[in-house]
Amino acid sequence: MPAPRRYYLQTLGCAKNTVDSDSMAALLEREGWTPARTPARADVLLVNTCGFIAPARAESLAALRKLASAKRPGQWLIAAGCLSQLAGGQLLRDVPGVDAVIGTRRWMDVVTVLERLRSRVRPDSIVHPSSQPSVGTDEHDVVRAAVRGGSAYLKIADGCRRPCAFCAIPAIKGHPVSRPIERILEEARSLERAGVRELVLLAQDTTGYGRDLGLDDGLPILLERIAAAAPGIDWIRILYAFPGAITRRLVDVMASTPRIVPYLDIPLQHAHPDVLRRMNRPADVDGVRRTIGEMRARLPGLAVRTAFIVGYPGETEPEFDVLLDFLREMRFDRVGCFLYSREEAAASAALPDDVPPEVKERRRGRLMELQQGISLEKNREWIGRTMDILTEGKSEGLTVGRSFRDAPEVDGVVLIEGDIPPGNMERVRITGALPYDLVGVLDKKTTAGGSRRPSKV
Repeated sequence: MPAPRRYYLQTLGCAKNTVDSDSMAALLEREGWTPARTPARADVLLVNTCGFIAPARAESLAALRKLASAKRPGQWLIAAGCLSQLAGGQLLRDVPGVDAVIGTRRWMDVVTVLERLRSRVRPDSIVHPSSQPSVGTDEHDVVRAAVRGGSAYLKIADGCRRPCAFCAIPAIKGHPVSRPIERILEEARSLERAGVRELVLLAQDTTGYGRDLGLDDGLPILLERIAAAAPGIDWIRILYAFPGAITRRLVDVMASTPRIVPYLDIPLQHAHPDVLRRMNRPADVDGVRRTIGEMRARLPGLAVRTAFIVGYPGETEPEFDVLLDFLREMRFDRVGCFLYSREEAAASAALPDDVPPEVKERRRGRLMELQQGISLEKNREWIGRTMDILTEGKSEGLTVGRSFRDAPEVDGVVLIEGDIPPGNMERVRITGALPYDLVGVLDKKTTAGGSRRPSKV
C-alpha cells in the first residue's frame, strides 16, 4: 500500500485567493493527496501568496522564508498566487528553498508541477502562460467556490480591464474572463444541496461580468438565473461593484428579488474629482451621489460599504477635507481606509510618493475616527428591530452571526445571547449597538428558517 501523500496549504490575501486555494486542494485530493494540519506532517508545502500591496508582499515572503527555513529533506515548497505572478522566477532566487512557482493563471497545474517534482524533473521557473487566465479551466470540473460555515464564496470571473493608476491587479490577473453562466449555475445548485445559506459572488469587478461573453449588462442576468436555479439559497451577496457601472436593471433585479441582499460594496477610493482623475478613476462624484440615493430609495435598509485611499500622490489637505465632508454627507455603513502604497507594476509608480508616511497615518486616523461615529449611529438605528441572522460560531459564551449588512470577514458581526448551532438562519431582536457590531436576543415569536447545515462540496 503506497504511503499517504500529504499537503499543507497556507492562504494569504483576499477571498478570491481563498477560492483558488480550495480549487487547488480539490485537485490534489482528487489525486489522492490529503491535507496535513501542520507543515511538519506534509510532503508538500504550498503558499498561495498575495502581491497586491507592499505589506502583503512582505507577509508572503515572510511566510515562504519561514517554511523554507524549516524544510526537511524530501519536502517541497511551492509558491502560488499573486506574488508568484508578479515575481515569477525571481522568487526562486529571493527565497532559497522554493522548488516551484505557479502564477494566478495556472493554479490548475498544481498536480502536474507535483508530478514533475516527484519524478525529480524540476518544473519551469514559472508555470503560467500570460495568455491563459485561470478561469478558463472548467474542464477540470472543480467547483470554483470556497465554503466557510453557512456561506460560500463563488467566483464568477477573474481579471480586470479597469485602468486604475494605483492598482497592479491587471498585471497580476490579466484581462477579465467571465465564467460561463451554466457552469456557475451548476455550482450554485451544488452549494445549495450542500446546505449553504449564502452565496457571495466574487470578481475583481462583478459589474463587468459577461462583457467578454457578449452579454450587455451581464450581472443582473446572472443574478436572475442564480435566484431561479437555487431557490434554497437564502442570501445572494454582490461584492466589488465599480462606480458608474451600476445599472438601472441591476437595481431593478435587486429590488424585485428579496434573496439578493440589499448590500452594495462599491470601492470609491476618493471623493475629490482631481484626485480621482489622477487615479484614473471615474470622477463623477455627483453621479455616485445619485446612484446611491436612488438605490437607497429603491432598497430600504440598503447597507453600503466602500473603501478609500489616503495619501495618494499630490493629495492636499483641502482635497482630503473634501473626502471627510463626503463621508459626513453619505453616511456609509462600512468603510475601509488604506494608505497609498507605491506599486512598481502600477501606472502611479511614475509619480512622486510625496505625501509623508506620518501624514498618511494621520489622515487615515481622522477618517476612521469620523467613520466610527457614523457607524455607531447607524447601528443604533437597529436597536429594537428584528433581523435575520446567519449564525457562524461562538465567542465568550455568545453566538456570533451576521446580518444582511455584514459581508463575511470584512464587516461587523451580531452577538446573540444563547448557544445556537452554526449554519442556522435565526430571527433576532437587536438590543444593543457597538461601533461596528450589534447585540441581540432570539426573537421567540418568529423563526427565520432554522438549521440547514452545510457540508463539504
